[in-house]
Amino acid sequence: MRYCEILRTNINVTSMPETVAYIGEQIDALRGSYICVSNVHTTVLSYEDEHYRMVQNSAAMALPDGAPLSKYSRARGFRDAQRVTGPDLMEELFRISGQKGYRHFFYGSTQQTLDDMRAILQRDYPDLVIAGMYAPPFRALTAKEDQEVTARINDAGADFIWVGLGAPKQEEWMYEHRGKLNAVSIGVGAGFDYIAGNIRRAPRIMQVLCLEWLYRLMQDPRRLWKRYVVTNTKFVCYILRERFVK
Repeated sequence: MRYCEILRTNINVTSMPETVAYIGEQIDALRGSYICVSNVHTTVLSYEDEHYRMVQNSAAMALPDGAPLSKYSRARGFRDAQRVTGPDLMEELFRISGQKGYRHFFYGSTQQTLDDMRAILQRDYPDLVIAGMYAPPFRALTAKEDQEVTARINDAGADFIWVGLGAPKQEEWMYEHRGKLNAVSIGVGAGFDYIAGNIRRAPRIMQVLCLEWLYRLMQDPRRLWKRYVVTNTKFVCYILRERFVK
């Protein structure tokens, strides 16, 4: 699959239909690997941190969740580059799971969020097979605990492991577990909270205008102001530096 290098991170040039088709065709080959759902925040982190950049570039795919990434790809000549968001990818794969026989495991968030999400998924996708859910403690797992959780996931027979730990923690977790899990892991950040109703997605018009970050910032300014205001500014400055400063 094609990619556009953005601040030294390889971001796939794709669309939602192309992504869903590729995952379906390559599902067995993708087992044991992971997919990053990338945005401005993760791309800036990757640019500033060499190890995290290696984690991002070691992924089977790095999807352009953030609208500025697909816009940048189009500006660089990839005219068919489109945005592929984590929540939308979840919905697309859930919708066809009954037909395809896909099984899903959810790793991350809190038990309450997982319980709320289970109820909503069972209501909206009655054919969806939830192979398991696990809310890890807010601390590092011991080696024994990690082995037990890994065995639990593999015993569940999942095809997809949805990881909702937030960046960069979820990408680090997926990288550390590459080759140990019998499914493809996909990091979806706040995807669990969107499904559970803890966070509302921005109206479609704000998504189209690349203003979803502003909508989220207005919902939780104290926690997110640095991530969006500072990181977005860094992204623009880094892009200009990479393009014009030799």
